Amino acid sequence: MRLGVLDIGSNTGHLLVVDAHGGAAPLPAFSHKEPLRLAEHLDDSGAVTEAGIEALTEFCASALVVAEDKGCEEMLAFATSAVRDSANSDLVLEHVRSATGVALEVLPGEDEARLTFLAVRRWFGWSAGRLAVFDIGGGSLEIAGGKDEAPDVAWSLPLGAARLARQWFADGMPDEETMRALRRQIRGDIARDAGNLLRPGTPDRAAATSKTFRSLARICGAAPSTEGHLVPRALSAEALGDWIPKLVAMTPEALAHLPGVSPSRAHQIVPGALVAEAVMDIFDLPLLEICPWALREGVILERFDQLGFVHR
Repeated sequence: MRLGVLDIGSNTGHLLVVDAHGGAAPLPAFSHKEPLRLAEHLDDSGAVTEAGIEALTEFCASALVVAEDKGCEEMLAFATSAVRDSANSDLVLEHVRSATGVALEVLPGEDEARLTFLAVRRWFGWSAGRLAVFDIGGGSLEIAGGKDEAPDVAWSLPLGAARLARQWFADGMPDEETMRALRRQIRGDIARDAGNLLRPGTPDRAAATSKTFRSLARICGAAPSTEGHLVPRALSAEALGDWIPKLVAMTPEALAHLPGVSPSRAHQIVPGALVAEAVMDIFDLPLLEICPWALREGVILERFDQLGFVHR
C-alpha cells in the first residue's frame, strides 16, 4: 500500500509518501516539504495571519497534487500546535478545506505525545524496557513514558522552539536577566507535572525526536545525516551544558553555519537548547538517544495497525 502523510507542523509542512507491506517497516518513497513557519505567522491576538493562511493553503494544494502524482491510495492530513493553539483555528481549517479539499485533523497535544511514543517504541523495540520520550517541536514540547506500546503518561507543553523564539527572541538575543527569566519559566512548566513520568522510577531508556534535538546532537558531535538513519546518535547533558554559553554568545550568522542547523531555524537553536537542557536536568537524564522516527511515523504505524499490517 502507498500512503501519504501530510504533517502541518509549527515550522514545516511535510508530505511523506511511504510504502508498506506485511512484516516490513514503512519505506519512505518520496518527501515534499516547505518551511511554513506558522508558529511565527501569528498576530498580536494569536491568530494565524493572512499570509500564513495563504502559505498553508498553497502548500496543502501542492501536497495533494504530489500525493496523486505518486499514486497514494490514501492521504492522512493533520496539523499540530500552531494551528491547534491559534485564535482562528476553525477559520484556518475551513479555508484550507474549501480551497483545496484537504480536511486537516487537528491533533491534541496528548495524541502527539502518544503517537510519537508509539513510533519510538517500535524503533527501539521491547528491549528498551520502560521508555521515556521527548519531542521539541516548533510550538510544543511532548513528553511520554511507559513500558507498553501505549504510554502510561503523555502530555504536551507550549514550549516549542519557534514559539519561544517568537515570544522571547524577536529583538535578538535577550539580556542575562531576561534569559534567566525564560530559563525559570521553562523549568517551572516542565517540573510542574514531572512526577507523572518520575513516579514509576527511572526509565530504562530515554529517547528524543525532532529536528531541534537532532540539530543539538549534531552540534555536540553526533554523526551527520549523510551517514544514514541507522547510525546511533545521542545528546549528552554534559556536552549540551558546555555548548549553551557558546550558542548564546554567537551571532545569528554564526548559528546558521553550525553543523546540522538550517538557516531558517538558526534563531530557534538557543530556546530549543534551553528546553532540552531543562528536560535532561529535571528528569536526571545524562544522555538522550536520538530516534529517527517521530510523529509522522507514529501516525503511519497506527494507520497500518488499523488496516491489519504486521509491524516488524
